[in-house]
Amino acid sequence: SSTTLTMAQPGSPLTTHVLNTAMGVPGSNMTILLYKQDSSAAAWNLITTGITNSDGRCPGLTTRELFTPGVYKLHFDTDRYWGCLGEESFYPYVEIVFTIRNPVDKFHIPLLLSRFSYSTYRGS
Repeated sequence: SSTTLTMAQPGSPLTTHVLNTAMGVPGSNMTILLYKQDSSAAAWNLITTGITNSDGRCPGLTTRELFTPGVYKLHFDTDRYWGCLGEESFYPYVEIVFTIRNPVDKFHIPLLLSRFSYSTYRGS
């Protein structure tokens, strides 16, 4: 099946923020992929891709129209990020899987990251 990539618009109902807690700086220039699970096929469909800005944010990940109830995942390319900083990471990527029941709400899912640990939470 083919995946259609859609350019996300500002005002996304889903936002993220990557913080490099090891260095105390935003996680800039990190590639992020947003997927939605196809429950009938047990597969993941790529919704969009983005790259964090100088503040570690990736605005416009999706649109209200595309953001429907379901199971999603954010895939963060941590290996490439740390490699660009001349560092190695224990985690080649981080995936955060979450369920959206009410897509009218706003969802903020930050990633707090070091080379050997990460954490996340639902922010506002």
